[in-house]
Amino acid sequence: MERGYWGAAGSSGIVNWQVTIRAAARVDLREARDWYDQRRAGLGNEFLLAVADAMLALQEAPQRYSIYYRDFRRVLTDRFPYKIFYRIEGQAVIVYRVLHGAREHTGELE
Repeated sequence: MERGYWGAAGSSGIVNWQVTIRAAARVDLREARDWYDQRRAGLGNEFLLAVADAMLALQEAPQRYSIYYRDFRRVLTDRFPYKIFYRIEGQAVIVYRVLHGAREHTGELE
């Protein structure tokens, strides 16, 4: 697992939540970016920016989003029909999957 912070330039205040993005979520992001880039050059980067915005909201207040399934919470991306599935463990936010809204999610979250 890789660890990192999604931070905004010029943001003030201290963020105590550490966001970890698991390998399966990174694969989800790559596949979705590639799919959008095949539709239109640069659209994949627009998708990643929408995900980054959702990650910022998640990092600022991950408890804001209710439990969806088996302690998984989800945050929706703007513009693109994707859901980011994560769990809160202590001060850590662990992103498990980034899935298209039309997909069956429960089987992917086992």
